[in-house]
Amino acid sequence: MNNTANAVAAALLALWFSPASAADIDWNGFIAQGLIKAPGSGFVNNSGDTSAELTELGLNSRLRVAPAWHISGQVVYLDGGNRYPSGLRLDYLFLDWYFHNSADLQANLYLGRIKNQHWLYSSTRDVPFTRPSIVLPQSVYFDAFRDIAVGSDGVALQARHYNSLGDFTFNWSIGTTPVSTQQSELLLGNAISGKLKMDFDHQASLYWQPDLSRFSFGMVLLDSKFSYRASETEPFFASDFSVSRVMLNMRYQLEKWEFSSEIQQERLQVDGFFSPVFRQDQLGQGGYIMAQYRQSPQLRWFAMLDYSVANKDDRRGQQLSENSGGTVPAYFGYQQSVAGGLSYDISRSLRLSAEIHWVEGAGRLSPVILPDVVTNRHKYWQLYALQLTYRF
Repeated sequence: MNNTANAVAAALLALWFSPASAADIDWNGFIAQGLIKAPGSGFVNNSGDTSAELTELGLNSRLRVAPAWHISGQVVYLDGGNRYPSGLRLDYLFLDWYFHNSADLQANLYLGRIKNQHWLYSSTRDVPFTRPSIVLPQSVYFDAFRDIAVGSDGVALQARHYNSLGDFTFNWSIGTTPVSTQQSELLLGNAISGKLKMDFDHQASLYWQPDLSRFSFGMVLLDSKFSYRASETEPFFASDFSVSRVMLNMRYQLEKWEFSSEIQQERLQVDGFFSPVFRQDQLGQGGYIMAQYRQSPQLRWFAMLDYSVANKDDRRGQQLSENSGGTVPAYFGYQQSVAGGLSYDISRSLRLSAEIHWVEGAGRLSPVILPDVVTNRHKYWQLYALQLTYRF
């Protein structure tokens, strides 16, 4: 974290562990362990063998400092193989000020390492019990971006308004997220030796649930920028990466069924990296549709279609392959999959989940900028996952 974020975190931690506040703090946590296999790809590991790198340990809490002031935080340990860096991290730690409360308007201000509340599952993806699947649709919830997308060091605002048209929720946030060496390699490639930095992440979203309706609709705008400082010994150059995204989403909830979908168009601009004068500006697209069915209070099924392309004008990757002189196969320009699975609640605290994904393409396999064409040498591949989760 930067100096400002460090100061905020230190102040929040001091309040959080204040003995006088111990009676007002709620603690929760989870332990999840599973087996995962993705033969024909480097999604989990380079061998494609069955792996136990499906570990998630987390501890979160919420402290009531005053009637309108709370502190929330979560620390997790993750081991996901090639999906994201393994180890301990602070997902979020923020001060929540509930500064306005009336019959038709409620508003909160968040300060610290804030949580991403803009996407349908962005605020729940960090806890296994609240995710709709073990592995989320990669078109929107790209695992290599997990730590960057969960939250950022900055400030956020949420306002909820009700009128005759229904419920409206507006979210706004701006901040930055530290990028580790492992995270840099996942995004850019193992051959780099420089430093990737996020300059800023700016997001806004608006959700609407019409009055007496089972539908809800949302729109999300994202603008972020990264800068890369190359080392003197590597063959790459200083560069800037800009990512802008427009997302639309929908959710329809019934007693036993739930349907959800998010679609997005993402603009990626690269200035530098491959050479001082290199320029790239392309629009990618993607999205998913998911159906969930609760057969009983314990048993839930899901099915999902997921699709993404790196360049909407090169949907099958032919131009990508030609521009690389044939070294990058065309299937790195897209990724589409069909998935299905189930979860069974053995008890209120224990859940068993299982799922299968059938995938074509490697467009959402890390690294992104320098694709691993050796490990990901198969156009078609599968993903199998089994996970047992305990919450307390």
